[in-house]
Amino acid sequence: MFSKISEPIELCRDCVAIAVPEGVEVHLQKGTVGSLAQALGNSFTVYVRGRMFRIAAQDADAIGKKPPRTVSELPPDLASEDIETLVWEQMKTCFDPEIPVNIVDLGLIYDCTFRQQEGGLHEVFIKMTLTEPSCGMGPILASDVKNRIEQIPTVATAQVELVFDPPWTKDRMSDLARLQTGLY
Repeated sequence: MFSKISEPIELCRDCVAIAVPEGVEVHLQKGTVGSLAQALGNSFTVYVRGRMFRIAAQDADAIGKKPPRTVSELPPDLASEDIETLVWEQMKTCFDPEIPVNIVDLGLIYDCTFRQQEGGLHEVFIKMTLTEPSCGMGPILASDVKNRIEQIPTVATAQVELVFDPPWTKDRMSDLARLQTGLY
């Protein structure tokens, strides 16, 4: 779901936000006025006084929005191939707050492997990168990926490692991502 650019918002309660691109937690106060730039995946990007902030799904009500649905309602007895599909689907719900394209289509996922444990549970191992190594949002995006994958009922744990070798280039982007961003 992509929101209208510059949809006006006013916080109806205090909430925590992350300053972009620094990745620093800030507190926005009730009554703060700004605009919603994007509502994708499990977060919202807002502009307040010329600064960009990321608001997490659990604080959607602070800007008058509903949080996205989760996969926690799925049955616990999914087949391994279903788990792999769901992992990739979950990663596609993670977005860089500055770019309206999911991290999979941006080419930020370098590797995704699975290991089945006794009892049918799975461990998931992800290697991902950033478009810019100095971006302060790296740990936040990695945490998003981990949390989204661990919502899948038969995933016991997900480990997400940020790697920067090889460096990311626009060649890793899907054709759709290149079209959306204008980077051909």
